Amino acid sequence: MGTFVVEGIKSVRFNGASLAYMERGTGEPVVFVHGGYSDLRTWLAQIPAFAQEYRTISYSRRYARPNGDIPKGQDDQMMPHVNDLTDLLVALNAVPAHLVGNSWGAFICLLAAIKQPALVRTLVLCEPPVLPLFVSNAPKPQEIIRLLLRRPRTAIALLNFGIKVLQPTEKAYRQGDYERGTRAFLRGILGAEAYDILSEARKEQMRENESTNIAQMLGAGFPLLSEAEVRGVTVPTLLVTGERSPALFRRDLTLRLADFLPNVRRVEIKEASHIMHEQRPAAFNEEVLSFLRHYRT
Repeated sequence: MGTFVVEGIKSVRFNGASLAYMERGTGEPVVFVHGGYSDLRTWLAQIPAFAQEYRTISYSRRYARPNGDIPKGQDDQMMPHVNDLTDLLVALNAVPAHLVGNSWGAFICLLAAIKQPALVRTLVLCEPPVLPLFVSNAPKPQEIIRLLLRRPRTAIALLNFGIKVLQPTEKAYRQGDYERGTRAFLRGILGAEAYDILSEARKEQMRENESTNIAQMLGAGFPLLSEAEVRGVTVPTLLVTGERSPALFRRDLTLRLADFLPNVRRVEIKEASHIMHEQRPAAFNEEVLSFLRHYRT
């Protein structure tokens, strides 16, 4: 296991977990929520830029480094992370907050805004995997058939992603071949070329945080999410996609959210995929800061 080296790390403890976080700057709070195979270090290219104008907070979700690992055999469900986020905002007196989330972290931010809207000023959602808006966690054949009839393009993208990415990943994890499973998943999400050129330090961060993703892949799946719940999110929302992300994330899931969210804007980061904030940080920072400035109180 690698060494976690980031200056100025603090921690808070609640809900049976200790959460590491870092904080820079003053002003309205902007809270960054990372996705899978990541921890607070994924936002290091954002912290200095945002801290010039905002109170900027990045934290590691439960079980992400440098926090303690997930107990062996335990499922990693999303709602405890939602509770952690809302409790963190209150504990740090960071409300209402501008929430910026990537992938799983973006889904967590969306659920936090549904659960406790008073805590949220704006949302920046980077390709949240809102699959429950289309199918259940273990979709029956009739679900897929209905989706094929109503949204054939989405159904094909979902089936391709399941066959080419999710099934090989789950199979490898169940066989105990964690390296093969992690590589299959990340190459599917980021693209083979983008994954292959990642720095060794970033790949090590992914390996350090893979246990939660193994638990998620082998667990019960995503929480329920309805059209009505999404339509009830009235805070200004920016949906961010990567030009090179899988079609399912870049197109289908994001367009579905855009259809339902009443106060939404969209932006695409060129030459980037699922971790666009790391791959093209300058472009990402510019777009998000421009959005936040528009809603500064």
